[in-house]
Amino acid sequence: MRKLQVDILGLSTSPHTNGAYALILYEIEGKRKLPIIIGGFEAQAIALKLENIKPPRPFTHDLFKNIFDVFGLHVNEIVIDELHNETFYAKVICELGGEIHEIDARPSDAIAIAVRFNAPVFVTEDIMDEAGIKEEQKEEGEDEEAESEQAEPEEVSAEERSPAGKLEELQGRLEDAVRNEQYEEAARLRDEISRLKGIG
Repeated sequence: MRKLQVDILGLSTSPHTNGAYALILYEIEGKRKLPIIIGGFEAQAIALKLENIKPPRPFTHDLFKNIFDVFGLHVNEIVIDELHNETFYAKVICELGGEIHEIDARPSDAIAIAVRFNAPVFVTEDIMDEAGIKEEQKEEGEDEEAESEQAEPEEVSAEERSPAGKLEELQGRLEDAVRNEQYEEAARLRDEISRLKGIG
């Protein structure tokens, strides 16, 4: 079973599923992306860690890491290794006292754990072949045309381009939402900040 290392490209709301998010993974040594639909709670858990925002009380995944740290259990890697009826399955590969253990998990939980342990994430080649989306290659002229088309509206509507002050204000509101454990609002603000930074 050949494994391909992937990283997190981003999170976005899923237009097809209410309250769900699309977690986009990308192949580090390739050109394919793998979208996985995950729940809002798991999306928030991943996003808060990626943004280095510490909630006032630990999330389930933070608690999991704290317990692992206390007992000296190390997470070596995450492997997304099965796909049945459009549902992905994963394994958390752990090590305790030199002994390796494989724990079944949902990919969303496994990745929320991976970002807390800085553990690498892998996808089997079979799954990437079946569900991966290849980036389309464009001709040079098409790239330039697309860039000029995108640049035009930005110049026309300067208001849409966020000033630094608005970004700071949103960041402050995000921190307040996390402090008050309003995670749905935090997720919405995080998405808005991402859009303003041009990565959403």
